[in-house]
Amino acid sequence: MAAVAAGGGSLSRGRQEAAATGGRRCGRAERALTAALPATPPQLVPGGLPLSERRSSSSAAAFLAQEEEYKRLNAELEAKTAELVRQAEEVLKDQQEMLSRPLSAQAELFDEEAKHQRDVSSPELPVLPLILKKQLNKKKSSCGAPARPQTQPGKKGKGAPPSAKGRAREIPSAADIATPDFSLAKTIRKIEEQLEEGPSPDLEDDFIPSAGSELGAEAQIRFLKAKLRVMQEELDTLGQECNKKDEENLNLSSRLKEFEEERGRLQRTASLQQSQIEKYKTLSEEANRRSEGLQQKLSAQEKELENLKRAQKQASASQSTTEVRLNRALEEAERYKMELNKLKQNNKELVNQEHKKLEELKIENKRLEKQKGELMAGFKKQLKLIDILKRQKMHIESAKMLSFTEDEFMKALEWGGS
Repeated sequence: MAAVAAGGGSLSRGRQEAAATGGRRCGRAERALTAALPATPPQLVPGGLPLSERRSSSSAAAFLAQEEEYKRLNAELEAKTAELVRQAEEVLKDQQEMLSRPLSAQAELFDEEAKHQRDVSSPELPVLPLILKKQLNKKKSSCGAPARPQTQPGKKGKGAPPSAKGRAREIPSAADIATPDFSLAKTIRKIEEQLEEGPSPDLEDDFIPSAGSELGAEAQIRFLKAKLRVMQEELDTLGQECNKKDEENLNLSSRLKEFEEERGRLQRTASLQQSQIEKYKTLSEEANRRSEGLQQKLSAQEKELENLKRAQKQASASQSTTEVRLNRALEEAERYKMELNKLKQNNKELVNQEHKKLEELKIENKRLEKQKGELMAGFKKQLKLIDILKRQKMHIESAKMLSFTEDEFMKALEWGGS
């Protein structure tokens, strides 16, 4: 579960970093694309045709090819992103399934992997675990036999030694030693079953197989140390595999971030290209409509030309009259041109006069504004002068009052002295 949580955390951090990096790359791509594309719509000539039609064939083909290339790259990136997401989900699912298995199933899996690694690294297996496993199997087969008596705590290890005949019966054959049937998973499963049934006085003998009763304390310690080394090797192997899985998850998350950034950039580029295509489509439709209108006008002019030719053929007899009319028409055209030039000249003069009047009004307005400012300044100065005069008047009145009281005081002093 810790590996899954670490993988999820690294994946979320990778997505955040990918979003930031993708934002910067997309900003650069958008700026480059904006600089490459025209910023303003194509200008129109007085006839109504866009200037871009003179160069539309090559640029339109280039834009369409670029759009197809972007679409293809976008599809490839989406497929790669989906594949990476699927692989990451499979890895996480495998880890969750492995962690959700019971302890016995995990022990079986670990035992199989450790056995395979021991077979690959050193085909020679230790003899002691095999002998003990054989004794454990014999004890299971003879579960109906009476249990051996328990030793007193103070007399542990001082019981009578087994006979040579019993030891001869317990010595495994060469075929038993060559068969690597020692399984840590089965031992753990048996201990779990006995714990579920309740505490048993034979639990220590089940944990250390029956052959351990014939061994001394040092032999049992060696057996437990060997078992601990095997379990430590399995634990190291599992740790290495977890580290490899974490590295694979990090690599997959980084690749996923890169593909997500690339996909976002291509999607934004494709949307921008799509908007440009829509704009050019509208311009093309408008140009087509104008072209249709001009085509209709051209057909009408052609019909009129045919009628004129027909009329010319019919009026071949009155050619002189037509020439006179033509001369008159030319004279009228010249006259109209002269009148038009006069009107243009008059309009220019009127515009110049209006401009002059406008400038004069502006000058007059500025002068009035200046006078207004001067009047306001004069009003302010007069108000200040009035305020100063009022203060001077108050000072004069107070001075008169003070002089009057001083005279009265002097007179009172003179009356008192007399």
